Amino acid sequence: MTSHSFLQSLQAGEVLVADGATGTTLLERGLPRGTPGEAWVLDRPREILGVHRSFIEAGARIVLTCTFGASPVRLRGGPLEDRMAAINRRAVELAREAAADRPVLVGGSIGPSGVLLKPLGRLAPEEASDSFSRQARVLAEAGADLLVIETQYDLAEAALAVQAARSVSSLPVVCTFSFDRGSHTMMGVSPARVGKELESLGADVVGINCGRSLEENLTALGQLRAHCSLPVWFKPNAGLPEVDGEGKARYRTTPEAMAVLVPAWIEAGARVVGGCCGTSPQHLEQIARAVGKARGAAS
Repeated sequence: MTSHSFLQSLQAGEVLVADGATGTTLLERGLPRGTPGEAWVLDRPREILGVHRSFIEAGARIVLTCTFGASPVRLRGGPLEDRMAAINRRAVELAREAAADRPVLVGGSIGPSGVLLKPLGRLAPEEASDSFSRQARVLAEAGADLLVIETQYDLAEAALAVQAARSVSSLPVVCTFSFDRGSHTMMGVSPARVGKELESLGADVVGINCGRSLEENLTALGQLRAHCSLPVWFKPNAGLPEVDGEGKARYRTTPEAMAVLVPAWIEAGARVVGGCCGTSPQHLEQIARAVGKARGAAS
């Protein structure tokens, strides 16, 4: 599959399977809490490679690079500040190596800045735009097949990110929001508003990732789809986590319980399905099977 055929497939109504949760899967592999996954891209690349391979073996046909927090703004002031380009390049290389000769696309993951834009915060729009464009350029030049701007919460920042990606690359651009307040993002943006406004900003695919419960994410999916004609990307959390006695977040939704909802996701308009936090390779395998059954039922 190529970048061009990716969009053609979605426009034709095909349902593609994306990967699961990089972050929580790395934690299960021993990543210390508080350590960004991006640190392992350079220091323990075999672990990153293993995560990608586990999701591909489970059925993913799109894998995201471990670069969610690898923008200049996110890395500023930390030990990885001067390694932005190296991290993003190496992350693409690892995803490409995991994919090998399989029909798997590599999505360059670009997370939010983590800082509020002026006047609510201290980040100037020009600075945010420069940060997004620098990361997007490295990801594109390293060989990503598409750029995935994810877990957004502010339409103004999302617009800057999409425009920045467009300015440095002709790759397909995905932009997804996290409705972590259930019916809204932390900045009060609703799914309907995202659907109405994001289409005009230049994204090729819009969608939802992370968020809250599976039920709330499904409701948000329906509202987004009702106000947008673009293909929809859907990667919800494996339900809401519970904190155990050691302070660790535990996701109790079983792979089977998550997979049983896949037909409803597709019926609501999702054309790329996968999972975010808590979605293990075992969850993804069941999701991929459910997608396969849905394809068979539709043919």
